[in-house]
Order: sequence, then structure tokens, then C-alpha cells
Amino acid sequence: METELISKKELLDLTDISYGQLYRWKRKMLIPEDWFIRKSTFTGQETFFPKEKILNRIEKIKNMKEGASLDELADILSPAPADFQIERKALSGGKTVSSIALDLYEQIYGRQDVYTFLDVFYMYLTEKMLKAGEISAEEGKIALSTLSEHSTSFQGQQSELIFIRKLGSSSCLLVSIPNKIAFDKGTKIVSRLKIADCTEEFKTKLVNEGITDGTTNDE
Repeated sequence: METELISKKELLDLTDISYGQLYRWKRKMLIPEDWFIRKSTFTGQETFFPKEKILNRIEKIKNMKEGASLDELADILSPAPADFQIERKALSGGKTVSSIALDLYEQIYGRQDVYTFLDVFYMYLTEKMLKAGEISAEEGKIALSTLSEHSTSFQGQQSELIFIRKLGSSSCLLVSIPNKIAFDKGTKIVSRLKIADCTEEFKTKLVNEGITDGTTNDE
């Protein structure tokens, strides 16, 4: 299905932001360069945007900018994971990720004193599915293994984590977006997570918890 576009003029009118704000956010990389789409019209060249994505992004920026600087927002909204590590003692209280998600990860990879951003992000994704009642703890291990072993090959790409089940057997897939996937009739899609959306959500959670460099503000 073709992506619905919105013109720059319509966007500015609809969101009540200025031309200067829009391009300042672009310079700060709050809005991806490839969302600025130049197209020929009867009046000449005009700029358009993917409508749903840009409206959601501007709403998110407007909601968050009172409590964070533009640089902090750029880190939250950037597609690449933040470049810092998180100490285990900052996780052990179960605030950032649950003790269940942490335990599942350590059953597979062992206990560590320090975890990378990606390690904890994989726990976070698994916990989302566990909390939603979509997967069991054992299936959580499948998700963690899939993410740990394959997600780095999808860096720089839009991707999804898809968990499926058929006749009691479970599988987990990482797929690039856009994609078209078809399964046989007996296969059930039990969970489908967009990695970019979950990354933003997780980074926002870290900022709200005061975790910006691997430690909490109250340590």
C-alpha cells in the first residue's frame, strides 16, 4: 500500500509549528532526512512527508521537549542504540526491566556486572511480550536468543520482531521493513513489535528513570 503523504504547508498548518522549528528539528536529527521528500507539482518542487510518521513524531517532540533538551531528544529518537552500558545493580531492582526478564537473559548468557544497551533492550522487548501474556518464559528465551544472535545484522534498517506459534511449536523471526510475509493457515502470529518504535519507547523510559550513562541519578 502506498504511503500517504502530507505537504510541508499542510503539515505546518495542521501542527501549528513554524518553518524554523521544523528545520531546526531536522538539523538536530529529530526528524530523519529521508522523511523530507521532494516532488514535482504544477507549481514546481515541493516538500512532502510520510503523513502518519511525521505527525506522530511531531506530537512526540512537542510532548517531550518541555522535559528534555533537543540533544537529549535527538538521542532518544535516533534509530541507533545509545552508546552506553548499564550496571547490573541499576537493573536488579526490577525498575528498568523485570527480574524475570533479567533472569531469563542470565540463564542463557550468564550473569554479568555490566550490560550493554542492546542486552537490556532485548530484555525489555521480551518483557513486553511476557507482560502482554503473548509468550511463556521458555518462549522468552527463544526471543532473547533470536535478538542477540541476529539483530546487529539489521542495524540501520527498519525491522520487526515477529513471534509465531503452530501446533504448540514456537518460532521467532526478525524481518526488515517493508516486507510481505505469508504463513500457512495453521500458523498464528502471537506478537509483532516494530524495533524502531520500541527503541524510542525504551530510551524514553531510561531518561524518565534518570539513567543516562549506565547509572541512576540517585546513586
